[in-house]
Order: sequence, then C-alpha cells, then structure tokens
Amino acid sequence: MHGCRQVNELAYGETITETLPRDELLGEMISGGLVYYPTVTREPFRNRGRITDLMTSGKLFEDVGLPNMSIENDRFMLCGSPDMIRDTRQLLVDGGYEEGNHGEQGHFVIEKAFVEK
Repeated sequence: MHGCRQVNELAYGETITETLPRDELLGEMISGGLVYYPTVTREPFRNRGRITDLMTSGKLFEDVGLPNMSIENDRFMLCGSPDMIRDTRQLLVDGGYEEGNHGEQGHFVIEKAFVEK
C-alpha cells in the first residue's frame, strides 16, 4: 500500500492481518502466502518510502523476512496512484516480469478500478 494514509491502514490492516487469516475458507491459504506491508511516503509511519525504492534496495523484503523478489516465486498486484503504478510497473517490466490480464496469466496485474487517467 503505497501512498495510502494511515487511516486506510487502520481500516483494512486489521481485516488483512487478523480477520482473513481466521476465515474458514481463505484462512489457510492467506496465512501461508499473504504478506501485508503498508507503507506511506509523506506522513510519519513505521514503514516509510516509495515502494519502488523499498523494492530496489531490498529493504521491503528484509523487513518482511523474505529473499529479494524473483520471477520464479513472486506475483504482484498493483493498486494505487497512477504515478506509483507507472513506476512500479516499469520496475517489474525492467526486471523481466510480464503483465497478466483477463486472458493470460502473468507475473503481475494492475487493479484498474481506482486508476485516474
């Protein structure tokens, strides 16, 4: 969550970190594979910085206790401001990741419902 205000993290953070892992249908899958790392760029917060910088430096992966990203093991869903999506998409494409769509699976997808033109 790049660029989101702390209030969003508080509103959804509990659902993502506490409610969903206990869900009867999704809990087991989420507990083993979903990593939630909220970050902001402007306000003071426990995780702060541009998501592309955190990914490139490896800080994001170090903070969550995972190895740096790899095409073999990682998939991404991008949702946020047009600038964040553009920059993160470019970072992934430059790294050899392919964008998926409704017809073809890829290494990342972009949630376009909230993207402003």
